Amino acid sequence: MVEAHKDPVVAIFGASSGMAFAVAQIYAQKHARLFLIARDKQKLSQMERDLRARGASEVQTLVADLGSASGARAATELLRQRVPELDVVLIASGVLGDTDQLLNDAQACEQLFNVNVQAPLAISNTILPLLLQQKKGVLALFSSVAGDRGRASNFIYGASKAAVTAYASGLRARLRDSGVQVLTIKPGIVATAMTAHLPRGPLSANPNAVARRIVKAIEQRADTLYVPGFWRWVMFVITHLPEFIFKRLRF
Repeated sequence: MVEAHKDPVVAIFGASSGMAFAVAQIYAQKHARLFLIARDKQKLSQMERDLRARGASEVQTLVADLGSASGARAATELLRQRVPELDVVLIASGVLGDTDQLLNDAQACEQLFNVNVQAPLAISNTILPLLLQQKKGVLALFSSVAGDRGRASNFIYGASKAAVTAYASGLRARLRDSGVQVLTIKPGIVATAMTAHLPRGPLSANPNAVARRIVKAIEQRADTLYVPGFWRWVMFVITHLPEFIFKRLRF
């Protein structure tokens, strides 16, 4: 659990995403020192003002392109120069993509994997020496329920998130006795700009409610978070359907 006697130090990669910003707002109310990394300078400035007004003890921003492993690694190295220790590292950068387009555009497909897989792993691998040196901290990676099983509607995006899930699972086991906790975050459909083109239904969640669950999971040093929680049981059913039934479904 984050130490109670001092303000938590939190770094958020992909901080301009709806869920990540909602998490930052919660930490601001806890008087955290926040380090925000994203590529939109204007949006970062707006976020900084908002978070300071909510009570953050410090807000630093870093404009960076997290669309490649090299860019993500460079941004993480700059962060390490600014901050000597971290309590929480949240890696939230990602893109959804359109499956039909991705199937017909190899370059777009490659870029999706750069953003969703290569960049998060580069961030994680670059920040790990600091976390291991301090023997504490939580590394939280955004995956998705889509990574639990490849579905016809979004299997390319799902494949990228499956890679993140597998990476986080293996890293968590490897770091078991290190003092560093690895959290896999698996959201369902959340009402953010990323999913604005999707219909809003009963399974769609509010980003503020999702953010509260994420912060709680971080504080409890959880392994995996399905959010909202019902997705754990939905995906249990989906992952256990026989293939001859599953491949006939179109969702």
